[in-house]
Amino acid sequence: MPGGTHDDPELAAERAYLTDARAALRRMREHAEAQSADTAADWVSRQFLESLLDERVAALADRPDAPLFFGRMDGAPGPGVPGTLYIGRRHVHDGAEGRPLVLDWRAPVARAFYQAGPGDPLGWTRRRRFGFQGGALTAFEDEPLDGRALGPSAILTAEIERPRTGPMRDIVATIQPEQDALVRADLTVTVCVQGAPGTGKTAVGLHRAAYLLFAHRERLARSGVLIVGPNRAFLAYIAAVLPALGEVSVEQATVDDLLGAPAAAEDAATAALKGDARMADVLRRALWLHVRKPEDGLLVTRGVNRYRLADHEVREIAAALRGTVRYGNGRAMFAQRLAHQILVRMERRGEAPDDRVQDQVARSRPVKELLDRVWPKVTPEQVLYRLLSDADFLADAARGALDPAEQAALLWTKPYRSHRSAKWTRADRALLDELADLTERTPSLGHLVADEAQDLSPMQLRALGRRCANGSATVLGDLAQGTTPWSARSWKEVLEHLGQDGEVAELATGFRVPGTVLDFAARLLPHVAPGLAAPRSLRAGAGALAVRRVPDLAAAVARAAAEALERPGSVALIAPDAAVAGHAAALAAAGIARGVLGPDGAPDGTDARLLVVPATVAKGLEYDHVIVAEPAAIAAAEERGLARLYVVLTRAVSTLTVLHTGGLPAALAGRDVDAGGPGS
Repeated sequence: MPGGTHDDPELAAERAYLTDARAALRRMREHAEAQSADTAADWVSRQFLESLLDERVAALADRPDAPLFFGRMDGAPGPGVPGTLYIGRRHVHDGAEGRPLVLDWRAPVARAFYQAGPGDPLGWTRRRRFGFQGGALTAFEDEPLDGRALGPSAILTAEIERPRTGPMRDIVATIQPEQDALVRADLTVTVCVQGAPGTGKTAVGLHRAAYLLFAHRERLARSGVLIVGPNRAFLAYIAAVLPALGEVSVEQATVDDLLGAPAAAEDAATAALKGDARMADVLRRALWLHVRKPEDGLLVTRGVNRYRLADHEVREIAAALRGTVRYGNGRAMFAQRLAHQILVRMERRGEAPDDRVQDQVARSRPVKELLDRVWPKVTPEQVLYRLLSDADFLADAARGALDPAEQAALLWTKPYRSHRSAKWTRADRALLDELADLTERTPSLGHLVADEAQDLSPMQLRALGRRCANGSATVLGDLAQGTTPWSARSWKEVLEHLGQDGEVAELATGFRVPGTVLDFAARLLPHVAPGLAAPRSLRAGAGALAVRRVPDLAAAVARAAAEALERPGSVALIAPDAAVAGHAAALAAAGIARGVLGPDGAPDGTDARLLVVPATVAKGLEYDHVIVAEPAAIAAAEERGLARLYVVLTRAVSTLTVLHTGGLPAALAGRDVDAGGPGS
């Protein structure tokens, strides 16, 4: 039952408990700040210890707008477990007695807060949820776990529907049982989440990273955790989630950050071909075509003695290594094996050479000259430059993998002067990364979280897979939101390209997007992802959708923006990329403050509550009130424009207003929904 009137003594007691917990957290932080790294034995150890202490102090920060605890469990399930547990974002204890005041939501015993229910209370008798406003405890709500069926939690519903401004928040207070099961999956398991809009798949990935760092702190502190997002705007949006959970050392990056930013653009068909998994075989052959068949033997002079290897012996050594090791390692091993055979001949003459002599022979001029002739040192840029500029070389490397038309499509029409002057595209960057790994092994992380993974090409997925080859991954996305020409059609293919055996789970129940909005956007599903069932929403969303045909788009946008700004929460005007500047200027002329969201996730220097968002930047973001201008133009702007439009239409948390001057895309055909404006 909801509780907590202003003079409720039980609510007063909970507020007092919160005050005590905050005081304890402050003492924990002060204790951490008082620690010194001066006791370290050397400068390196001191720097490392200082870094750890800084992270500890940052993790103990008390965010006044984030409740220290959000739930409570009563009725201990067994001996050794306190009868009452407060569940929060981090562990807080009483320094004097060591008594836990707040339990970290990731602790094993805290799992009951998310999983216990009337059917299986897990030994507990009651769950209490707390309502907060601006960090102040305002209410509580009790749920008996005795089998009685209760209605939906008002506090839980209010938290899910609460207007959001600024970056994404954590969802520790609202994690659902099916989400919790994914969050707490074992570190060794790669989890793939197919999530419809508003189902919380991104939050699941971030909270899974936080959980794994809690459960496997020492191991992941060594190997690392990486979050990979689709663009800088997305990373800026999610940047505050992990620090709010006490995790301040997790790296976040885009694919361009990992592989290198593109210096040139290319047409979609060529990019899709370069992103095809067949290119892995083409690149491997191209690299190993640089190893030539030895035509002569090796003669090494040591003092007055001469030692010779016959040409067939050199060929045997090269053949034994060719293609069985990485190219760079093979070159070094080839030199060492040649040197070893010279040492064998020295020993046969009664000499006693050691490893130092072998290294000297491996670095000698005759060996180096033979090495350069047979196994030349090449860079990934040199190999790819030759592949894209030399038709005969490409034909040799692509034989059996690409047909002549595909080979012709890959060749540069105007080759660069050299590999140093070449301007590499985004697709080229993934090919260079593949070649780099064929030359020297790519280091592996302990865990990688890849969001919007459906938009990555097979070659980009291979690049990410190398970075978790000895670890695991959390793969997040929605096949219906694939907007690239190479977008995945199945998660099985994605996992294969990653090199991971994963479990695919589907989140189909939306918590954030209103039902009317989701149903409208779902009209596009048969055209963009026919294999997916239409998502459902827990929120009916009556009155949340307005679709209007208007005679003057600029005036209608200004009017809709002004109306949205009268309501609480964030506001976004999402428009075709080419129309963003015009809409921003029109809003300014109408006296409406607005920012323009750039690809780096930062507005153009303003702090306006209304943002003009290019359609191609909207993925992964959400706003309370969304205005979509001219959906047909968004759909027509690119090959998978209907998928882009599906993304755009599902960014709204509270209301969606769709404005168009011409017709809607055929896939959205149907009567307009009039919410007070002119209908069609």
